[in-house]
Amino acid sequence: MQYPVNFIVAIALSAIISYLLGSISFSIIFTKMFEKKDIRTMGSGNAGMTNVLRSAGIKPGLLTIFCDFGKGILSCFIGIQIFAALLGSGTELARYGVYIAGIACVLGHMFPFYFGFRGGKGVLTTAAVLLMIYPPLIAVDFSLFLVIAIISKYVSLGSVIAASTFPLWGWMFNYFLLFRTGQVSLTYMTITTLLLCFLSVCIDIRHRGNISRLIHGTEKKFSLHHGSH
Repeated sequence: MQYPVNFIVAIALSAIISYLLGSISFSIIFTKMFEKKDIRTMGSGNAGMTNVLRSAGIKPGLLTIFCDFGKGILSCFIGIQIFAALLGSGTELARYGVYIAGIACVLGHMFPFYFGFRGGKGVLTTAAVLLMIYPPLIAVDFSLFLVIAIISKYVSLGSVIAASTFPLWGWMFNYFLLFRTGQVSLTYMTITTLLLCFLSVCIDIRHRGNISRLIHGTEKKFSLHHGSH
């Protein structure tokens, strides 16, 4: 019975620590430092990197990018270490650590405990999580995002499409590189794909306003005009 207990403890520890780490909203912190304002009252009202870059400027924007990405990396690393310590490094159960910690961190970013549960949309932190799961995963997804965002000039469109497709890339990675080589079970592949789908849906829901504006042709194209909002 030791493994099930350890698994539950690993999930709880990883999720709580990563959620609290994800709840550190750097967009709010750096905008208050540089602009003496709450980013949630500026521009689009979103506590995320795009709004910080557009409404507060390059310096707070770059700091937000670095720290939001960094907290995703750190959370996943913590989750990996906790699961490895409690369940044994290299075991199938230990592989869940990066997913549990990563998703908890993104949820913390979206619903930050320290800032009234009003956070960002989680795109950048999710990118860090995908990098920790499997580096080529983010390479494919980021390339897709970049092409769409550059061609359309809509960051939100690139984000939504990238978020909607990464569960597919994750499934392909799990199936061809892990499942078919006998490294993981069908149960693991199914659960991790469902976890990625859950994360994808969360991001798309957070972009529901953008999706509505894209459909109606009222979404703003991206540009760096500090103070234009």
